[in-house]
Amino acid sequence: MTAIDIAATMVAQAMAQAGDRLAIVGIAGAQGSGKSTLATAIKNRMDAEHVPTALLSIDDLYLTKAERIALARDVHPLLRTRGVPGTHDVSLGLELIAALEQGEAVALPRFDKGADDRLPRAQWDRAPAGAGLLLLEGWCVGARPQHADALNAPINALEREEDAGARWRRYVNAALAGPYQRLFDRIDRFIFLAAPDFSVVGRWRGEQEQTLRAVGRGMDDAALTRFIQHYERITRHMLDDMPHRADMLIQLDTQRRVVAARQRSITSPVPPRDPGRPAR
Repeated sequence: MTAIDIAATMVAQAMAQAGDRLAIVGIAGAQGSGKSTLATAIKNRMDAEHVPTALLSIDDLYLTKAERIALARDVHPLLRTRGVPGTHDVSLGLELIAALEQGEAVALPRFDKGADDRLPRAQWDRAPAGAGLLLLEGWCVGARPQHADALNAPINALEREEDAGARWRRYVNAALAGPYQRLFDRIDRFIFLAAPDFSVVGRWRGEQEQTLRAVGRGMDDAALTRFIQHYERITRHMLDDMPHRADMLIQLDTQRRVVAARQRSITSPVPPRDPGRPAR
């Protein structure tokens, strides 16, 4: 059974639970794990079945370049680099969900990674009115904050050399504990693509960079290593934590082949809902 077949089962369950309201399915996994490909495949399948579906990557909620430059100036230089919690416009994400829940046609933001900035609104995609399903995908979707004590010791060269005082990682963790949990609480079902370990993430991400290098946009090996270190802490934490929490765990091998899939028992505790969310 393929990842798309496995994920489709979870999507069907989420939609059955939602009834005539918007179902929201979160898809998470380390960089290069195939989460964007999976989300697109699910959307294509749902479109073919005439289920109006919206697809939003958390990457498309990145703050603008100007906003991140301001964060870098006022809080910590590492916040100029997009990706970690604290560099997304979570309020915008919540506004989009609220509009979709009202059945509106919604303009979905798109981020140009080449320009490192959000595209003009005229170039945003359009989610259909009456969408029955929202797919929210991203590397940190569903992540939970770490305990404060876990932040004390740096875990890689980036943290040791560029965040010696731990200000950056504490800011990121605080953002994850606050606004991001309000966004993630809106999700009905989580699907997690589990890499075999963190060591494979660099290779997977490197494969993506090879494609970009062919058109003159990729990073060299040293830049890529530093880039991945921005996300190492949360990625490792999710690899430890999400197998116990995801509604559907899809275990991958080093070639991204599905080697196991496990659905959480329906009798397992369900994370608390955002009290502001409409009842289903």
